[in-house]
Amino acid sequence: MNVAVEVEGRTLKLSNLDKVLYPEVGLTKGEVIAYYTGIAPLLLPHLAGRPLTVKRYPNGVDGMFFFEKNASRSRPDWVRTARLPAPGSTKNRDEIDYVIVEELASLVWLANLAALELHTPQWRVGPRDGVHGADQLVLDLDPGAPATVVECAQVALALRDLLVADGLEPVAKTSGSKGMQVYAAVADTPAERTSAYAHELARRLEEDRPELVVSRMTKSLRPGKVLVDWSQNNAAKTTVSVYSLRARPAATVSAPVTWDEVATTAGGSPLSFTQAEVLERAGDGDLFAPLLHGGTRPGLPA
Repeated sequence: MNVAVEVEGRTLKLSNLDKVLYPEVGLTKGEVIAYYTGIAPLLLPHLAGRPLTVKRYPNGVDGMFFFEKNASRSRPDWVRTARLPAPGSTKNRDEIDYVIVEELASLVWLANLAALELHTPQWRVGPRDGVHGADQLVLDLDPGAPATVVECAQVALALRDLLVADGLEPVAKTSGSKGMQVYAAVADTPAERTSAYAHELARRLEEDRPELVVSRMTKSLRPGKVLVDWSQNNAAKTTVSVYSLRARPAATVSAPVTWDEVATTAGGSPLSFTQAEVLERAGDGDLFAPLLHGGTRPGLPA
């Protein structure tokens, strides 16, 4: 059954609101939409200007999924898109019409499509779709079993020290899955430069803590260690957005965390948050606010 709703002056038709998308916890599509509506004041500024790749689960997290970059032809005409080059497209497209989410109605429209996961690049487009350089740096910390998020937190603390020493202001979040990510805002920088800097950080950590850190993708090197994945800074790649749901059984979220929480986790505590817990934490403000534009953004060290 379809339900017509008005969201900030936009009319949408929502469907199958009782459909269970997370069977383990009974979370329905209606509740997914409610989560994204509730977290929107914190989430939308982080999506603004960023070409979006979504991961859709029409039959829930236990069913088939697909990545979607190209905006649906059935999208409402008020959903912003940006036509951008698509080098290496798996569908042989020269250009892709990416969705740019900058208002609540667009976010609700995507949630109604069961676009559970939201993935963004480290760069933005301007109001006339001009492509900017990278404005943030990301390092993805991925544990190789039996390593867990505990070891990721230990690496995150070491990485924080390196970034602070270089004049940056790092922030951390859970991946919503097994690992963590550490970000820092930077002045508009070519992606090749941020990628090279991130690679150097990963190599330094590997040299300092060879028993804990690996900077190379080789699977045989990863058991019991944390891969510091610097490659997400490539302009063609995306990373799951802060506050995005993940397609995990418990409806976990890629949630921002304080450095005190990271330190506690490094001592052995778990670090994971469901959508309900993230909504409760939202009242404390946006821990990822240092990534938003405003004021002077630091350049990378020479």
